[in-house]
Amino acid sequence: MRILLSNDDGYFAPGLAALAATLAARSHQVTVVAPERDRSGASNSLTLDRPLTVRQTPNGFFHVNGTPTDCVHLAVTGLLPELPEMIISGINHGANMGDDTVYSGTVAAATEGFLLGIPALAVSLANIQKEHFQTAADFVAGLVERCVASPFQEPVLLNVNVPDVAPEAIQGVEVTRLGRRHKAQDVVRTVNPRNQVMYWVGAAGAAQDAGPGTDFHAVAHQRISITPLQIDLTRYPQMGVLEDWLSQ
Repeated sequence: MRILLSNDDGYFAPGLAALAATLAARSHQVTVVAPERDRSGASNSLTLDRPLTVRQTPNGFFHVNGTPTDCVHLAVTGLLPELPEMIISGINHGANMGDDTVYSGTVAAATEGFLLGIPALAVSLANIQKEHFQTAADFVAGLVERCVASPFQEPVLLNVNVPDVAPEAIQGVEVTRLGRRHKAQDVVRTVNPRNQVMYWVGAAGAAQDAGPGTDFHAVAHQRISITPLQIDLTRYPQMGVLEDWLSQ
């Protein structure tokens, strides 16, 4: 299978290298097109105010001076000689669950593939300690094999979060919905050596909606979470309310 890999941690990220090596070892045709630096939190942004450059490293990875979405968009719309049959973003260093998916560059790269009609996976290792990338890489390789044997009949966008544990500690796989977080923590105010006030965006809030059936709950119980995502942001129940409000 022709697989395009990308991420938001940068082309040098260990999770990306682990996944590329694992998939290549199973005879898949793997191409890596990833950002030249960490672009975590870039969401679905495209670079429209300047041209982009693509360079290749000695190991064959391509890197782009743009966002994760730029990487996938360039790869699919002209950079690659053949369209990929699947797009995988990751393995991200840290979880992408609940509200994280709105900001995540990892999810955004997969989303761009989905919007372009290609089945896509966003894969994250749900721990900042990043000790067991191979657990996630092996699981994703298994998912790819399943897709080859039994392909989906329409493009899918799957958000996968893998507990950062050894394979034997995984307690199963669960199809989940997105949970929710509390609001983010306050910004962190600092002063630089020139006495200028600087602000760091605060950390993400703690899990709020994290009960059974959510991605948070699955990972907390050492199960791999797989959440099917969609792009339609329409809040359908509010359409009639809005029509009534406008008619008053």
